[in-house]
Amino acid sequence: MSASKALLFSAACGLAVANIYYAQPLLDALASEFGVAPAAVGLVVTVTQICYALGLLLLVPLGDLLNRRRLITVQMLLSAGALLIAGTAPSAPVLLAGLAAVGLLAVVTQVLVAYASTLASSDERGRVVGVVQSGIVSGILLARTFAGTLTDLAGWRSVYLTSALLMFVTGAALYRILPNVPHTKTELSYPRLLRSVFALFIEERLLRIRAVLAFLIFTVFSTLWTALVLPLSAPPLSLSHTAVGAFGLAGAAGALAAARAGRLADRGLGQRTTGLALVLLLASWGFIGFTPHSLAAAVIGVILLDLAVQAVHVTNQSLIFTVRPEARSRLTAGYMIFYSLGSATGAIASTSLYAIGGWNGVCLFGAAVSGLALLFWVITRGHGPE
Repeated sequence: MSASKALLFSAACGLAVANIYYAQPLLDALASEFGVAPAAVGLVVTVTQICYALGLLLLVPLGDLLNRRRLITVQMLLSAGALLIAGTAPSAPVLLAGLAAVGLLAVVTQVLVAYASTLASSDERGRVVGVVQSGIVSGILLARTFAGTLTDLAGWRSVYLTSALLMFVTGAALYRILPNVPHTKTELSYPRLLRSVFALFIEERLLRIRAVLAFLIFTVFSTLWTALVLPLSAPPLSLSHTAVGAFGLAGAAGALAAARAGRLADRGLGQRTTGLALVLLLASWGFIGFTPHSLAAAVIGVILLDLAVQAVHVTNQSLIFTVRPEARSRLTAGYMIFYSLGSATGAIASTSLYAIGGWNGVCLFGAAVSGLALLFWVITRGHGPE
């Protein structure tokens, strides 16, 4: 695979996954636009993440049944339509419907990763998948910077309308450039494919352990990033959307530093990497708690938290892919469902807790879940093939 084609895959993945994170720095603007209470506005993120989880279960297995080139193109174009609905929504229910469809279709990211690994030769597969995964990490974290800056320039609707245009152009480019590889169908029917995802949880203890860790760390991740806009945009800080979105750059620095975690797992250091990352995750809340009083502390906390979360996430994936090489797409779907459910839980919990206990309440919850993740790792570390 050429470098330019790998970068196109990476860009497409980044654009697709960013769609489910644009709302996080815009929650105050959305609450003001549609008259939604601050305690309930986190539902916007929760609905998107729940539908993303449904898409992982219902749409990702289609890659084993349908022509992936066509499947990717259709999902990209439908995503553009869903973003157009969100960007022109006249009411909160229409916005939620549009973002629900956005979340459902954003799983094209996982289909793109699988297709890239198929197109790559065996001696370059690791490099290609690494390039594509870097696009996903960048999309998740830079989405906030993009959304915050564009909102200050042209309003929050411009974020979704611009993304709709980018998705349409990228989908058309992918259809023209991607080779039409002959498709070999799996022997399993679609219902049996779906059932096999659940069967993997029953059969593979390692998958269950790492899926629980994914749920906990992404509950923490979403708790921070959903609620962070609230203290940053309120007095005494009163930061602009551009400044709030810039915190995504700090998060990206931490997350990209975690790329080495996969190589450490390959060397048999997956458990040590996980334990150290979870300690850093818990420690990060000591800095994040000072956010209303110190932006420097907030930046340090964000870097530590994103470094820890992405290190565990990369390690999790590196380990579960060693279990059933022939079922990697279904392992990914099952694991990522817990990722998405954790993100949804953190989104709704953080805004509700902020309304009740302020920033201190959010930080206590984040620290408690981080501590629970560390405790769970300590209890389970002596079991399984990790």
